[in-house]
Amino acid sequence: MDHLDALRATVGAAQVLTGADALPWETDWRERYRGRSLAVVRPGSVDEVAAVVRLCAQAGLPVIPQGGNTGLCGGATPDDSGRAVILSLQRLSRIRGIDTDNDTMEVEAGCVLQSVQQAAREAGRLFPLSLAAEGSCTIGGNLATNAGGTQVLRYGNMRELALGLEVVTAQGEIWHGLRGLRKDNTGYDLRDLFIGSEGTLGVITAATLKLHPLPVARCTALLALDSIESAIAMLGRARAGLGASLTGFELMAGDCLQDVVRCFPQQRLPFEGPSANMPWYALLELSDSESEAHARERFEVVVGEAIEAGVVLDAVIAESMAQSHALWHLRESIPLAEKESGKSIKHDVSIPVSRMAEFVLGTNAALQAAFPGIRHVIFGHLGDGNLHYNVARGADWAEGQLLARQDAVYELVHGRVHAVGGSISAEHGVGQLKRDVLPRYKDPVEMALMHRIKAALDPQGVMNPGKVLGAA
Repeated sequence: MDHLDALRATVGAAQVLTGADALPWETDWRERYRGRSLAVVRPGSVDEVAAVVRLCAQAGLPVIPQGGNTGLCGGATPDDSGRAVILSLQRLSRIRGIDTDNDTMEVEAGCVLQSVQQAAREAGRLFPLSLAAEGSCTIGGNLATNAGGTQVLRYGNMRELALGLEVVTAQGEIWHGLRGLRKDNTGYDLRDLFIGSEGTLGVITAATLKLHPLPVARCTALLALDSIESAIAMLGRARAGLGASLTGFELMAGDCLQDVVRCFPQQRLPFEGPSANMPWYALLELSDSESEAHARERFEVVVGEAIEAGVVLDAVIAESMAQSHALWHLRESIPLAEKESGKSIKHDVSIPVSRMAEFVLGTNAALQAAFPGIRHVIFGHLGDGNLHYNVARGADWAEGQLLARQDAVYELVHGRVHAVGGSISAEHGVGQLKRDVLPRYKDPVEMALMHRIKAALDPQGVMNPGKVLGAA
């Protein structure tokens, strides 16, 4: 029996896709990486996942775990050898149970994030992870990349939102680690090894997730600012005045929002006059567990005092949930507008908030000196220091001119990130995109330890080879 016949016998012929049928799984979301696979295999249970991995391990076939295929670093795309098996987890989409007394829910890796949010809401709880791709990304992919999103400031990354995992190891064994415990001090934290490992150590098939109370009130405001320094000052005021109820603080360059309203005329900036053309904007959000009146009063005091102090030049506070959604829609449409404008060189970086202005202003100047006319597309989660510092072609540039400068742009930006004590990947992962440059910016002992962990858990090197780590 050949490999394809063995896979068909394991999961059913209809769940093994080859040739043209496999193409959508062989290209990443950005269409930057295209590979060829032996097959796309779609198991329907953890036992089938384990059986597929065992077959691949015995045959020495690479296994590429894939969720919603919304990753931004090529972490779920095969190489062009045609030997790899893409292991799609989309059929593992059951919500196995919700425990409201323990504030946990057990879900399979193929569950779409939006479905998990909805199920939690129907149970009177909040699952707070929120991403632009939440209608298509899956929990397994969120865990594999330790996804962040817009509410990390209050609730943390995916690592903080998962209490336990079910994992198929590189040998095809099943680790049943779905304990819904906040405290479990019984040895090495295997859960945290697999979260963020991008499928290079094993296959996450299910998780026990942490739930939170549903907020009774939410307040949202769009703030007009004259500088990043003002945004940082406002963040400090919001932390002091709103405390733990501060949910989100998003920074956006004015150019980004102008691109949104140009690409999507149905959207508009809720400002007139000079406030409609400010260099920076911030989206501020509070979630309150007391009452709408209590939330509104605190929120208006903080925003009002910032305006009186000259930290904020203008503000629009949402008067309804629909207006709140419209403000967030502006923020969430930035990547879509960026894609409409053509390819760009993307950086998902983490910077100490105290050095954010230094990084942005210095890097902008260095890029303009090296590549006059280049455009900056800057937005991100200022509250947790995660900036999407993207670079687009100048008005008179052809797309090829930008891409020809890609390596030099990466080197310049990443060098400046490293110089201010930052990280070259905040929430998107490493994948193929940053694999080869990672050793430049990581401590050599840290890199050696990562290689040892990989060798210990996946000695054959079959789990998502060529991602995160290069050759030892």
